[in-house]
Amino acid sequence: FQRPILLQGHERSITQIKYNREGDLIFSVAKDTVVNAWYSANGERLGTYNGHTGAVWCVDVDWDTKHVLTGSADNSCRLWDCQTGKQLALLKTSSAVRTCGFDFSGNIIMFSTDKQMGYQCFLHYFDLRDPAQIEDNEPYIKVPCSESKITSAVWGPLGEFVIAGHENGEINQFSAKSGEIIKTVKEHSKQINDIQTSIDLTMVITASKDNTAKLFDSYTLDHIKTFRTERPVNSAAVSPVMDHVVMGGGQEAMEVTTTSTRIGKFEARFFHAAFEEEFGRVKGHFGPINCVAFHPDGKSYSSGGEDGYVRIHYFDPQYFEFEIES
Repeated sequence: FQRPILLQGHERSITQIKYNREGDLIFSVAKDTVVNAWYSANGERLGTYNGHTGAVWCVDVDWDTKHVLTGSADNSCRLWDCQTGKQLALLKTSSAVRTCGFDFSGNIIMFSTDKQMGYQCFLHYFDLRDPAQIEDNEPYIKVPCSESKITSAVWGPLGEFVIAGHENGEINQFSAKSGEIIKTVKEHSKQINDIQTSIDLTMVITASKDNTAKLFDSYTLDHIKTFRTERPVNSAAVSPVMDHVVMGGGQEAMEVTTTSTRIGKFEARFFHAAFEEEFGRVKGHFGPINCVAFHPDGKSYSSGGEDGYVRIHYFDPQYFEFEIES
Protein backbone atom coordinates (compact mmCIF):
# COMPACT_ATOMS: atom_id res chain seq x y z
CA PHE A 1 0.00 0.00 0.00
CA GLN A 2 1.19 3.48 -0.80
CA ARG A 3 0.15 6.33 1.39
CA PRO A 4 -3.41 7.28 0.60
CA ILE A 5 -4.19 10.57 -1.09
CA LEU A 6 -6.40 12.71 1.11
CA LEU A 7 -8.93 14.91 -0.65
CA GLN A 8 -10.06 17.86 1.43
CA GLY A 9 -12.84 19.67 -0.33
CA HIS A 10 -15.85 19.20 1.89
CA GLU A 11 -16.80 20.57 5.27
CA ARG A 12 -19.38 17.94 6.11
CA SER A 13 -19.75 14.20 5.74
CA ILE A 14 -19.42 12.67 2.28
CA THR A 15 -22.60 11.13 0.88
CA GLN A 16 -21.41 9.60 -2.41
CA ILE A 17 -18.36 9.27 -4.66
CA LYS A 18 -18.28 8.21 -8.32
CA TYR A 19 -15.52 7.52 -10.82
CA ASN A 20 -16.10 8.27 -14.47
CA ARG A 21 -15.74 5.40 -16.95
CA GLU A 22 -12.02 5.96 -17.63
CA GLY A 23 -11.35 6.48 -13.96
CA ASP A 24 -9.32 9.67 -14.38
CA LEU A 25 -11.92 11.70 -12.48
CA ILE A 26 -13.69 11.31 -9.15
CA PHE A 27 -16.89 13.17 -8.30
CA SER A 28 -17.74 13.66 -4.65
CA VAL A 29 -20.82 15.08 -2.96
CA ALA A 30 -21.49 15.81 0.68
CA LYS A 31 -23.94 17.30 3.13
CA ASP A 32 -22.35 20.74 2.59
CA THR A 33 -24.00 21.58 -0.81
CA VAL A 34 -20.67 21.26 -2.68
CA VAL A 35 -20.15 19.00 -5.70
CA ASN A 36 -16.43 18.44 -6.40
CA ALA A 37 -14.54 16.96 -9.34
CA TRP A 38 -11.02 15.62 -8.72
CA TYR A 39 -8.18 14.09 -10.70
CA SER A 40 -7.90 10.57 -9.35
CA ALA A 41 -4.20 10.30 -10.20
CA ASN A 42 -2.96 12.99 -7.84
CA GLY A 43 -6.00 14.18 -5.90
CA GLU A 44 -5.93 17.66 -7.44
CA ARG A 45 -9.28 19.39 -7.43
CA LEU A 46 -10.51 20.11 -10.93
CA GLY A 47 -13.46 22.27 -9.96
CA THR A 48 -16.83 22.51 -8.28
CA TYR A 49 -20.43 22.56 -9.46
CA ASN A 50 -22.13 25.34 -7.54
CA GLY A 51 -25.84 25.82 -7.17
CA HIS A 52 -27.32 23.44 -4.63
CA THR A 53 -28.58 24.96 -1.39
CA GLY A 54 -29.00 21.76 0.63
CA ALA A 55 -27.14 18.54 1.37
CA VAL A 56 -26.29 16.73 -1.87
CA TRP A 57 -27.24 13.05 -1.57
CA CYS A 58 -26.20 11.59 -4.90
CA VAL A 59 -24.06 12.10 -7.97
CA ASP A 60 -23.56 10.34 -11.31
CA VAL A 61 -21.57 10.99 -14.45
CA ASP A 62 -22.47 9.76 -17.93
CA TRP A 63 -20.55 7.33 -20.12
CA ASP A 64 -18.45 9.89 -22.00
CA THR A 65 -17.98 12.28 -19.05
CA LYS A 66 -19.96 15.08 -20.69
CA HIS A 67 -22.62 15.52 -18.03
CA VAL A 68 -22.86 15.27 -14.27
CA LEU A 69 -26.13 14.64 -12.43
CA THR A 70 -26.72 15.54 -8.78
CA GLY A 71 -29.66 15.21 -6.40
CA SER A 72 -30.08 17.22 -3.26
CA ALA A 73 -32.15 17.86 -0.14
CA ASP A 74 -32.91 21.31 -1.62
CA ASN A 75 -35.66 19.47 -3.57
CA SER A 76 -33.90 19.50 -6.90
CA CYS A 77 -32.05 17.27 -9.34
CA ARG A 78 -29.53 19.15 -11.49
CA LEU A 79 -27.71 18.43 -14.72
CA TRP A 80 -24.28 20.00 -15.21
CA ASP A 81 -21.84 20.40 -18.06
CA CYS A 82 -18.91 18.39 -16.77
CA GLN A 83 -16.23 20.52 -18.41
CA THR A 84 -17.48 24.05 -17.79
CA GLY A 85 -19.41 23.50 -14.56
CA LYS A 86 -22.43 25.21 -16.07
CA GLN A 87 -25.87 24.14 -14.88
CA LEU A 88 -27.79 22.76 -17.87
CA ALA A 89 -31.05 21.74 -16.23
CA LEU A 90 -32.83 22.20 -12.92
CA LEU A 91 -35.57 19.69 -12.12
CA LYS A 92 -37.56 20.80 -9.09
CA THR A 93 -39.20 18.19 -6.86
CA SER A 94 -41.54 18.19 -3.87
CA SER A 95 -39.10 16.44 -1.55
CA ALA A 96 -35.39 15.61 -1.29
CA VAL A 97 -33.74 13.73 -4.18
CA ARG A 98 -32.09 10.64 -2.71
CA THR A 99 -30.70 8.71 -5.70
CA CYS A 100 -29.93 9.57 -9.32
CA GLY A 101 -28.27 8.04 -12.36
CA PHE A 102 -27.69 8.07 -16.12
CA ASP A 103 -28.56 5.01 -18.13
CA PHE A 104 -25.84 3.46 -20.31
CA SER A 105 -26.64 5.72 -23.29
CA GLY A 106 -26.54 8.86 -21.16
CA ASN A 107 -29.88 9.88 -22.69
CA ILE A 108 -32.23 8.79 -19.93
CA ILE A 109 -31.89 9.84 -16.31
CA MET A 110 -33.67 8.50 -13.28
CA PHE A 111 -33.94 9.89 -9.80
CA SER A 112 -35.99 9.08 -6.72
CA THR A 113 -37.47 11.47 -4.20
CA ASP A 114 -37.92 10.95 -0.48
CA LYS A 115 -41.10 10.29 1.38
CA GLN A 116 -41.36 13.40 3.55
CA MET A 117 -43.54 16.41 4.32
CA GLY A 118 -46.67 14.61 3.20
CA TYR A 119 -45.24 13.63 -0.19
CA GLN A 120 -44.65 10.02 -1.06
CA CYS A 121 -41.57 8.55 -2.68
CA PHE A 122 -41.50 8.73 -6.50
CA LEU A 123 -39.14 7.33 -9.10
CA HIS A 124 -38.82 9.75 -12.05
CA TYR A 125 -37.60 8.97 -15.58
CA PHE A 126 -36.62 11.83 -17.93
CA ASP A 127 -35.45 11.59 -21.53
CA LEU A 128 -32.80 14.31 -22.01
CA ARG A 129 -33.32 14.22 -25.80
CA ASP A 130 -36.77 15.75 -25.30
CA PRO A 131 -36.30 19.40 -24.21
CA ALA A 132 -40.02 19.69 -23.42
CA GLN A 133 -39.72 17.18 -20.56
CA ILE A 134 -36.97 19.27 -18.99
CA GLU A 135 -38.64 22.64 -19.55
CA ASP A 136 -42.05 21.50 -18.28
CA ASN A 137 -40.44 19.42 -15.52
CA GLU A 138 -42.63 16.51 -16.70
CA PRO A 139 -40.96 13.09 -16.54
CA TYR A 140 -42.16 10.56 -19.11
CA ILE A 141 -42.75 8.14 -16.22
CA LYS A 142 -43.32 8.90 -12.56
CA VAL A 143 -43.63 5.77 -10.43
CA PRO A 144 -45.11 6.07 -6.93
CA CYS A 145 -43.47 3.87 -4.28
CA SER A 146 -46.08 3.88 -1.57
CA GLU A 147 -44.89 0.75 0.23
CA SER A 148 -41.37 1.72 1.26
CA LYS A 149 -39.18 4.55 0.07
CA ILE A 150 -36.22 4.03 -2.27
CA THR A 151 -32.92 4.51 -0.43
CA SER A 152 -30.55 3.62 -3.29
CA ALA A 153 -30.85 2.78 -6.97
CA VAL A 154 -28.77 1.94 -10.04
CA TRP A 155 -29.49 1.30 -13.71
CA GLY A 156 -29.55 -2.33 -14.75
CA PRO A 157 -27.79 -3.59 -17.88
CA LEU A 158 -28.81 -2.04 -21.23
CA GLY A 159 -30.95 0.58 -19.53
CA GLU A 160 -34.01 -1.67 -19.47
CA PHE A 161 -34.76 -1.19 -15.79
CA VAL A 162 -33.62 0.42 -12.57
CA ILE A 163 -32.67 -1.76 -9.61
CA ALA A 164 -33.81 -0.02 -6.42
CA GLY A 165 -33.16 -0.84 -2.78
CA HIS A 166 -35.79 0.17 -0.26
CA GLU A 167 -36.04 1.18 3.37
CA ASN A 168 -37.69 -2.14 4.27
CA GLY A 169 -34.87 -4.22 2.74
CA GLU A 170 -36.66 -5.01 -0.53
CA ILE A 171 -35.03 -4.85 -3.96
CA ASN A 172 -37.18 -4.05 -6.99
CA GLN A 173 -36.61 -3.82 -10.72
CA PHE A 174 -38.59 -0.92 -12.19
CA SER A 175 -39.08 -1.02 -15.97
CA ALA A 176 -37.78 2.08 -17.78
CA LYS A 177 -40.47 1.65 -20.44
CA SER A 178 -43.61 1.21 -18.32
CA GLY A 179 -42.51 1.94 -14.76
CA GLU A 180 -43.92 -1.41 -13.67
CA ILE A 181 -42.16 -3.59 -11.11
CA ILE A 182 -40.59 -6.49 -13.01
CA LYS A 183 -39.12 -8.38 -10.07
CA THR A 184 -39.00 -8.13 -6.28
CA VAL A 185 -36.81 -9.90 -3.75
CA LYS A 186 -36.37 -9.38 -0.03
CA GLU A 187 -33.12 -10.85 1.24
CA HIS A 188 -32.28 -8.04 3.68
CA SER A 189 -34.09 -7.52 6.95
CA LYS A 190 -33.29 -3.80 7.22
CA GLN A 191 -32.76 -0.74 5.05
CA ILE A 192 -30.52 -0.99 1.98
CA ASN A 193 -27.99 1.86 2.18
CA ASP A 194 -26.20 1.41 -1.12
CA ILE A 195 -26.38 -0.51 -4.41
CA GLN A 196 -23.51 -0.73 -6.89
CA THR A 197 -23.06 -2.75 -10.07
CA SER A 198 -20.16 -4.93 -11.14
CA ILE A 199 -18.10 -3.52 -14.01
CA ASP A 200 -20.02 -5.57 -16.64
CA LEU A 201 -23.38 -4.76 -14.97
CA THR A 202 -24.25 -8.46 -14.59
CA MET A 203 -24.28 -8.27 -10.78
CA VAL A 204 -25.23 -5.79 -8.10
CA ILE A 205 -23.98 -5.58 -4.55
CA THR A 206 -26.18 -4.21 -1.79
CA ALA A 207 -25.07 -2.78 1.55
CA SER A 208 -27.57 -2.89 4.38
CA LYS A 209 -28.22 -1.79 7.94
CA ASP A 210 -28.68 -5.49 8.78
CA ASN A 211 -24.83 -5.75 8.94
CA THR A 212 -24.49 -7.59 5.62
CA ALA A 213 -23.65 -6.89 2.00
CA LYS A 214 -25.13 -9.22 -0.62
CA LEU A 215 -24.39 -10.00 -4.24
CA PHE A 216 -27.28 -10.49 -6.69
CA ASP A 217 -27.70 -11.31 -10.35
CA SER A 218 -28.85 -8.08 -12.08
CA TYR A 219 -31.41 -9.76 -14.33
CA THR A 220 -32.92 -12.47 -12.15
CA LEU A 221 -32.17 -10.87 -8.75
CA ASP A 222 -30.99 -14.31 -7.65
CA HIS A 223 -29.08 -14.01 -4.39
CA ILE A 224 -25.49 -15.19 -4.97
CA LYS A 225 -23.33 -14.34 -1.93
CA THR A 226 -23.53 -12.77 1.52
CA PHE A 227 -20.75 -10.91 3.36
CA ARG A 228 -21.34 -10.57 7.10
CA THR A 229 -19.99 -8.00 9.56
CA GLU A 230 -20.90 -6.89 13.08
CA ARG A 231 -21.99 -3.41 12.06
CA PRO A 232 -24.27 -1.65 9.62
CA VAL A 233 -22.77 -1.61 6.12
CA ASN A 234 -23.10 1.82 4.50
CA SER A 235 -21.53 1.03 1.15
CA ALA A 236 -20.04 -1.86 -0.82
CA ALA A 237 -18.29 -2.16 -4.19
CA VAL A 238 -17.11 -5.03 -6.39
CA SER A 239 -13.57 -5.04 -7.78
CA PRO A 240 -13.48 -4.81 -11.58
CA VAL A 241 -10.43 -7.09 -11.86
CA MET A 242 -10.37 -9.47 -8.88
CA ASP A 243 -12.89 -11.53 -6.92
CA HIS A 244 -12.86 -8.91 -4.22
CA VAL A 245 -15.48 -6.83 -2.47
CA VAL A 246 -14.74 -3.73 -0.40
CA MET A 247 -17.18 -2.58 2.28
CA GLY A 248 -17.40 0.53 4.42
CA GLY A 249 -19.55 1.13 7.45
CA GLY A 250 -19.52 1.77 11.14
CA GLN A 251 -22.24 2.74 13.51
CA GLU A 252 -24.87 5.33 12.97
CA ALA A 253 -23.40 8.81 13.19
CA MET A 254 -25.33 9.46 16.41
CA GLU A 255 -23.63 6.64 18.28
CA VAL A 256 -20.11 7.46 17.17
CA THR A 257 -19.26 9.96 19.85
CA THR A 258 -19.68 7.31 22.52
CA THR A 259 -16.93 5.02 21.20
CA SER A 260 -13.25 5.38 20.44
CA THR A 261 -12.02 5.00 16.87
CA ARG A 262 -10.62 1.55 17.48
CA ILE A 263 -13.89 0.20 18.82
CA GLY A 264 -15.69 2.24 16.21
CA LYS A 265 -14.22 0.00 13.48
CA PHE A 266 -13.87 2.60 10.77
CA GLU A 267 -11.83 0.42 8.47
CA ALA A 268 -12.67 -0.43 4.92
CA ARG A 269 -13.03 -4.21 4.85
CA PHE A 270 -12.07 -6.52 2.01
CA PHE A 271 -13.88 -9.79 1.38
CA HIS A 272 -13.27 -12.53 -1.13
CA ALA A 273 -16.25 -12.51 -3.49
CA ALA A 274 -16.32 -16.28 -3.94
CA PHE A 275 -15.46 -17.54 -0.45
CA GLU A 276 -17.29 -14.77 1.46
CA GLU A 277 -14.27 -14.48 3.78
CA GLU A 278 -12.76 -11.26 5.06
CA PHE A 279 -9.07 -11.05 4.18
CA GLY A 280 -8.08 -7.49 4.96
CA ARG A 281 -8.83 -4.14 6.51
CA VAL A 282 -7.64 -0.66 5.74
CA LYS A 283 -7.74 1.98 8.43
CA GLY A 284 -8.06 5.65 7.74
CA HIS A 285 -11.24 7.50 8.52
CA PHE A 286 -12.07 9.20 11.80
CA GLY A 287 -15.67 8.17 11.59
CA PRO A 288 -17.91 5.77 9.73
CA ILE A 289 -17.25 5.25 6.02
CA ASN A 290 -20.30 6.37 4.04
CA CYS A 291 -19.27 5.33 0.54
CA VAL A 292 -16.67 3.26 -1.28
CA ALA A 293 -15.87 2.98 -5.00
CA PHE A 294 -13.30 1.03 -7.04
CA HIS A 295 -11.27 2.64 -9.79
CA PRO A 296 -12.27 1.03 -13.13
CA ASP A 297 -8.74 -0.42 -13.47
CA GLY A 298 -9.02 -2.09 -10.06
CA LYS A 299 -5.71 -0.70 -8.81
CA SER A 300 -7.14 1.75 -6.34
CA TYR A 301 -10.31 2.48 -4.47
CA SER A 302 -11.73 5.55 -2.77
CA SER A 303 -13.71 5.94 0.41
CA GLY A 304 -15.70 8.90 1.67
CA GLY A 305 -16.30 9.31 5.37
CA GLU A 306 -18.45 10.96 7.95
CA ASP A 307 -15.25 12.98 8.67
CA GLY A 308 -15.65 14.88 5.37
CA TYR A 309 -12.57 13.39 3.70
CA VAL A 310 -12.27 11.36 0.54
CA ARG A 311 -9.29 9.00 0.60
CA ILE A 312 -7.79 7.32 -2.46
CA HIS A 313 -5.92 4.09 -1.66
CA TYR A 314 -3.58 2.55 -4.22
CA PHE A 315 -2.52 -1.08 -4.18
CA ASP A 316 -1.45 -3.83 -6.50
CA PRO A 317 -4.45 -6.14 -6.55
CA GLN A 318 -2.23 -9.13 -7.37
CA TYR A 319 0.05 -8.91 -4.36
CA PHE A 320 -1.49 -6.94 -1.64
CA GLU A 321 -1.54 -8.17 1.92
CA PHE A 322 -3.30 -6.66 4.87
CA GLU A 323 -3.03 -6.74 8.57
CA ILE A 324 -6.10 -8.32 10.07
CA GLU A 325 -6.56 -7.43 13.67
CA SER A 326 -8.53 -9.72 15.86
